[in-house]
Order: sequence, then C-alpha cells, then structure tokens
Amino acid sequence: MYIKNVVVVGAGAMGNGIAHVFASKNFQVTMVDVSEAALEKGIATISKNMDRQVAKGTISEEEKKGALANLKTNTQLKEAASIADLVVEAATENEELKKKIFTDLDNAAPTHCILATNTSSISITKIAAVTNRPEKVIGMHFMNPVPVMKLVEIIEGYSTDKAITKQIIELSIQLDKIPHTVQDYPGFIANRILMPMINEAISALHEGVAGVVEIDQIMKLGMAHPMGPLQLADFIGLDVCLSILNVLYTGFGNPKYFPNPLLQNMVAAGQKGIKSGQGFYTYTAGSKDLVVAPQFAKKG
Repeated sequence: MYIKNVVVVGAGAMGNGIAHVFASKNFQVTMVDVSEAALEKGIATISKNMDRQVAKGTISEEEKKGALANLKTNTQLKEAASIADLVVEAATENEELKKKIFTDLDNAAPTHCILATNTSSISITKIAAVTNRPEKVIGMHFMNPVPVMKLVEIIEGYSTDKAITKQIIELSIQLDKIPHTVQDYPGFIANRILMPMINEAISALHEGVAGVVEIDQIMKLGMAHPMGPLQLADFIGLDVCLSILNVLYTGFGNPKYFPNPLLQNMVAAGQKGIKSGQGFYTYTAGSKDLVVAPQFAKKG
C-alpha cells in the first residue's frame, strides 16, 4: 500500500517531532490535538527545530519551507483520519485514553489505513483488540527528540500482519531511521531495560547512597552514558517514568519493577521534570545551567 497522507495524534514533544520527520520527507501530514493552543505551540516548535537544522546546514531554507507546507493541523480527529493512509498516535501514555482514540480511529479511518501507536510500554495487542483491524495495528515507538534520534522500536501485536510490519520497517528507513522489531511484552525492550535503571538510580538517591550529581556523573563518566539517569528521567518526564514502571510491575508482577516511593511522591507533588520546571534538577527558561533541585542540594 502506498502511504502519502499521515495523521499524527498529539502535538506534544513526541507528536510534533513525529510530524516534523514525516513532513521533512514530503509526506502530507495532519497533526491532531483537542487543543488549538497545543497545535500552535507544536507548529512553532517544529519551525524552531527546523531553524536549528538550517543553521547547522543539515537542511536548506527551501527544504524547511517545503516541509512546513506539508503540515496541517486539525482539532477534529475523525475528520483528519478519514483520508489517512497511516495514523501515528502519540497521545499521553494512558491505556484507556489510547483505547478510546483507537476505537474512534477504527470507525473513521479508511479500511486500508494502518494504525500505529508511539506507546513506549502499553500492550499493542490490547490496543488492537478494540479495533476491527488488529492485523493493521502496530507499535512505532520513536525516541525523543524524534528529529535527532535514529531508533524506531517496531512492536508487533499478537495479530499484526507480517506484511504490515515489513511496510512499517521500510517506511522507517525512508524516514532515515533505524528500525528494530520486538515482540509485544510490557515495556518492549527500550523501557524494559531503561526504566529499572532509572528506578534503581532513584532508589540509590532515596537511600542516601549518593547525591544527584554523583549518580549522574558516575553513569556518564563510568558508563559513557550521554546523560545521567536522573537527568534523563527529568527529560522523559517523571510522570511518564512512573506510568511505564506501573505497566512493567502490573504486567510482570515482579517487585523489581515497583516504582520507588520517592518517584511516586514527586509526581504526586507535581514535580515532573523539565515539563513542570522541577524534578531532580530545577529548570529555568532560557538557562542551560544544570541546577540540582533544592530538596536534593547538599546542605552546608
């Protein structure tokens, strides 16, 4: 099947990044969100990120203009989906919300349309089960920031057609991404391995084994990680980390996946990392300095 019209559901960091990548490769892209303000912010973010690419010489000004011309926005999911060849859902990491979106998409999208989800942990099989086309439902998990990161984790649900998997792999390569296929188990591969590491780093902090800076620097300098696990948790969003750990814990029933109480308390207090301005570090608009949050700063 030829894919030309792509709908991206969600205008947040992942959604606008996915829309950016597809539009840059000359797909006709409609970015959908219930909030007009979110859509405007998403387009502004895409434009700003493309300006960075122009400044670095990775794209020309003409290519930027062409990519932006490929982008539309819509607050009406059913209207946008009615002409889609592919939908990539990038809404909040909430199973019931995703099931509702996929039920609506199944009713609105043409029968040939592939329904993909950018979920980082939720079962593709469960999402597919609310549709009448489970063979056309697949996981297409991009990494953040989407325009920069090369990996796409392709997740096959229980009923996903192998021909659909092959097409999504080929599509990912067309986007200049590197796809790797995994099976549908909690957390897939990326987060099944990453989240326990982040959770263990939080546990070490909670137990007073080391401070925020020490934990992050040891992993950066000793393990060649580009970003420490606590800074990475802030970047991902502490609420997202908590959601994924809950999926892992519920899915496997293994206590090693139980979210550390410190993480639970921080999310309950609204400290979600970069998105809220504070997590393990404090984030100030316009500043690139990494400042440890007051509650974790060394006293004296």
